Amino acid sequence: MLTSQNIRKLRGLAHHLKPVLMVGQQGITDKLLNELNIVLDTHELIKVTISSTEREDRHAMTTILCEKSGAELVQNIGKISILYRPANPPRLML
Repeated sequence: MLTSQNIRKLRGLAHHLKPVLMVGQQGITDKLLNELNIVLDTHELIKVTISSTEREDRHAMTTILCEKSGAELVQNIGKISILYRPANPPRLML
């Protein structure tokens, strides 16, 4: 579980990042979840773009992505979600 201090630091680290994954019209597929796990293993902290226009749909998709990958939501801004899952051993010092 991330503390408010950790979230603040991760938001700062994610500020300059570009989205590396996009959830499109097909929604969340097994292929997308596989790619999400690969990207999280590589980067720990990522931005995901969710193309849905409805706020509730984007929130639901973000929740599913976090549950399926074991990541934690750092921040949600519009269509961008910032996810964090520490590597083993962690590369980002919190």
